[in-house]
Amino acid sequence: MSMAVFTPAAGGHCSRSPVTDTQHLGQTSKDSERQMKITIKDVERITVHVPFTPRCKVWCAREQYQWDISEVVRVTTDVPDIVGYGETMPHYTWGKVTDEAIARVKGANAVDFLADDSLGAGLQMAIYDLVGKALEVPAYRLFNLPRVREWCPISWWNVDMSPEDFAAEATEAVSRGYTSHKIKGRPWWDICAQVEAVRDATPDYYHLDIDWNQMLVNASRATPVLQRLDQYPIVDIYESPIPQADVEGNRQLRSKISRPIAHHFGNPPFPTVVRDEVCDGFVVGGGVGGVLKQGIQAAAFDKPFFLQIVGTGITTALSLQLGAVLSHAQWPAVNCMNIYEEDLLATPLKIKGGYAQTPEGPGLGIDIDEDALVRLRMEPPYEHPPLRLLLALVWPGERRRYYATIQQCWTDALNGNMPIHEAGSRLEYVENDGSKDWDELQTLAATQGPVFA
Repeated sequence: MSMAVFTPAAGGHCSRSPVTDTQHLGQTSKDSERQMKITIKDVERITVHVPFTPRCKVWCAREQYQWDISEVVRVTTDVPDIVGYGETMPHYTWGKVTDEAIARVKGANAVDFLADDSLGAGLQMAIYDLVGKALEVPAYRLFNLPRVREWCPISWWNVDMSPEDFAAEATEAVSRGYTSHKIKGRPWWDICAQVEAVRDATPDYYHLDIDWNQMLVNASRATPVLQRLDQYPIVDIYESPIPQADVEGNRQLRSKISRPIAHHFGNPPFPTVVRDEVCDGFVVGGGVGGVLKQGIQAAAFDKPFFLQIVGTGITTALSLQLGAVLSHAQWPAVNCMNIYEEDLLATPLKIKGGYAQTPEGPGLGIDIDEDALVRLRMEPPYEHPPLRLLLALVWPGERRRYYATIQQCWTDALNGNMPIHEAGSRLEYVENDGSKDWDELQTLAATQGPVFA
């Protein structure tokens, strides 16, 4: 291959000084006399059904049942050997790949679109992959920041589950080289029973981070829960226990507990966070340009963060490239790769001692399992039909409240309409036995809201 290229400087990063303007982060200079030129020929979107693992399938069926659909983006260029791959989670991602975005890049120079978050997840990812391949460097060398680590902290992830299933997941996580586990904290479970089940199933070095998605409602309700959890050495970090916009409530809460609190970056606005000390760190996600800007801002104020970029092994590879250069990506990244039976990679990523190795190959540093793309390919419509569920929130004494959707549970929790982590509480599926009673109860819950029994 013969072409003039923009060559990153020695030391693992481009020669231009780091900037915080997302229009320039990760971009080569258009004024450079050595500008690389590689023309995008075509963009293909391949939709695949990537099955959940059996346990994750059970619990994801309530809320994340569309997450097993992935859109793999394949970008070809005027150089036949240079092909870029990316991934979009169409029912979750921060940005879908549109027909307009594809039309905009076809026939254009790939370098012009680095850090352009408007492209959507999979297309942007694929462009970083192919530009890195053209330059024969890992993608992290396109971010204009020095590498700070070769191995990045990584977390196992699960939505809320029974204590027994959490313990089984944690046991598997340990066997796969993980030492950290982010779980969803939900008021309809006995949180202490969940934590104790994981603690009893894992070594002393294993840690839990708990994300409530604001469901503890306010500081007065959250304080006793978090103070109780503070007593468990396995518990490490609390994410969004109460509404993030509640500045005073979060300040009060931080003063009463011993564990750090994480908020999604941007809520409340960053200046408010650093002025009023609203949280201890962040959840950072989205497109490459935004992630780099947020990561640099967090570092300027010495705030650690989780990288939260969700998908299979393809997306996880991008997360590792970002984690290699973002100094304060110190909390374990949440990629959710573990919930899938397949990672779509020809060679698995290396995970040891709670860290994943940043691939050193060009681009994302991965090879795609092309056979899997053929075997798992879906035909339209690229979505599953709505599920008909009946859920029972069960408290001690067999008090029950029935819900038709998990969204109804969310509404009740966020409105403060259910007890918080009552001892012995649990959420159960009510199996559809085909009976008239089940049908009538489910219909009643779906049309009128939660049903008491």
